[in-house]
Amino acid sequence: MTYYFSMSSYGESAFVEQTLDGETLPGISEGEIIVIRSTRRKKNISAYRQGGRIVVSIPARMSKADERAMIPEMVAKIRAQEAAATMSEEGLATRVDQLLTELAPEIVLRPSTITWRAMRERWGSCTSTDRTIRISDRLKGAPEYVLDYVLFHEAIHLQFFDHGPEFKGLLARFPLEAQAEAYLSGYEAAENALTAPEALKKLLNKGG
Repeated sequence: MTYYFSMSSYGESAFVEQTLDGETLPGISEGEIIVIRSTRRKKNISAYRQGGRIVVSIPARMSKADERAMIPEMVAKIRAQEAAATMSEEGLATRVDQLLTELAPEIVLRPSTITWRAMRERWGSCTSTDRTIRISDRLKGAPEYVLDYVLFHEAIHLQFFDHGPEFKGLLARFPLEAQAEAYLSGYEAAENALTAPEALKKLLNKGG
């Protein structure tokens, strides 16, 4: 589902205008795209990823015909850029092996699979019984040290299931732990700010 809302001239308020009917835009079924009609924007169109969704900002006066023509193009560009910059799942497995070898050589277990997943509540998860790791697709395009931090965090769970002293002691070996935590906290703050308008929150909760 694609959500639309208009912003005031100073971006201080927003309200939902309407929802496109039918599958006319990519990502509709994923609730991935938000289109903002902004009165501050005259001609240019911008698109960016924020809070796990693609945000497209268009001029408030753009016609529906132009909107339907331009938005899929902008979304396709964002996805192409992300695909080019995203580490493969094989690359994730290789990186985990490197991190454990360098920072926690006492952990000899390795994940059976590592996959990208659409995860909105967690950055990653690990199932120790089958040694599978899942990484949130929100980390695609994140700085390398942030992805490394989440990979290392989940890999430690292969041997230590909770966040007890042994787990924390190993995680503290990551040299940029504080910076990575700051980045993830900032990302979540931006995500919350994006969905601040109450009307939009309700729609996003329904859309899942």
